[in-house]
Amino acid sequence: MGASRRAFLSQLGRKKGFQVEDSFSDCVTHVISENNSRDEVQQWLKSQHKDHMSVKLLDISWFTESMRAACPVEILDKHKLQDVQEQKEESVEFLIPSYACQRRTSLENHNASFTDALSLLAENAELNNEEGRAVAFRRAAAVLKAFPVKVTSTAQLRGLPCLGEHSQRVIKDIIENGVSSEAESTMHSERFKALKLLTGIFGVGAKTADRWFKEGIRSLTQLVNSGHELKRDQQAGLEHYYDLNQGKITGHDVDFLITHPDEGKEVGLMPKVVSWLTAQGFLLYQKTTRNSYLEKEDGPAQPSSNMDRFERCLSIFKLEKPEMKIDKKWRAVRVDLVVSPMSQFAFAVLGWTGSKLFERELRRWAGQVKSMSLSSHALYDNKQCKYLRATSEEEIFAHLGLEYIPPLERNA
Repeated sequence: MGASRRAFLSQLGRKKGFQVEDSFSDCVTHVISENNSRDEVQQWLKSQHKDHMSVKLLDISWFTESMRAACPVEILDKHKLQDVQEQKEESVEFLIPSYACQRRTSLENHNASFTDALSLLAENAELNNEEGRAVAFRRAAAVLKAFPVKVTSTAQLRGLPCLGEHSQRVIKDIIENGVSSEAESTMHSERFKALKLLTGIFGVGAKTADRWFKEGIRSLTQLVNSGHELKRDQQAGLEHYYDLNQGKITGHDVDFLITHPDEGKEVGLMPKVVSWLTAQGFLLYQKTTRNSYLEKEDGPAQPSSNMDRFERCLSIFKLEKPEMKIDKKWRAVRVDLVVSPMSQFAFAVLGWTGSKLFERELRRWAGQVKSMSLSSHALYDNKQCKYLRATSEEEIFAHLGLEYIPPLERNA
């Protein structure tokens, strides 16, 4: 470990309340080392001519984890320095496929500190309309979500896909210092906090939030007092802001996919459903758009303009919460109602099930690997110049030459 790095980590430890000695002495209880074997450290301790038998010899990972916890964490086997032979035996490389749609990703995440930082940087890039950077961070985070063990060394990242230089710098920073300085700086920046708040309003996108930010708007109160004439969905989103954002990390709350077993009879279902919900007092807000999808014999239009054109109702539901003892016994919940013809239903289910990145990667795999065009409506084989029909998600995965991944493992 270099002198400047040791000085930085020592200062960090002292700020967290640890007693850090600059040289070895009888009061030292833990010796922290980086990129050294147990034999090497023991040889060094012997050269100090002091009793070292009771000293714990630990890897830098124990120190960084303790920094994150702001207290000494439990010493596990993985934290103890190993002999050279043990290090070689435990150096296992994990093969992670390049496309997220090839990987099973459950909600069990061994690397949340890394994925949280990368996801935050991705969100910041999205708020600044930097789609390329956002996707790069999302892909890097997805790889670490699927990694089967906790990352404690950059050596474990060797050979992994989708980890660009920027993402690797973020990961290295967290391994060495416990946090990403870039992510911390971003999270506490005035711009990020304001844009995150404003885009949390239903109906407000990044461009609108950016315009308001440039006008000096930083809070909901300032927005209300600004005199801006809000659209109907934005008015509803502002009115029910705290309900819609309470305890929610991303996305809205519920999607309903509606179909009819007889092709064509799904037409007219949406008005009936909306009318019934209105009569029951469920709807605080709703806006319905018609189905504009048209299947062309010579193949679909550009994927970006043809991804999802189902008849849809964007709504805010009023759901009772009888267990609440305060005056307000209900909460507002975002709900999307989507009507699909039976012939497209399997594609609709697949398109609405899984993380945004997983769906993006499915389409990327289809185009780049299989020369196909996939949307929430259909799958078209560009080589055979024909649509590939399917009545289940499993059939679609088979058409794409992919192992079927169930919905609970599409959390890329």
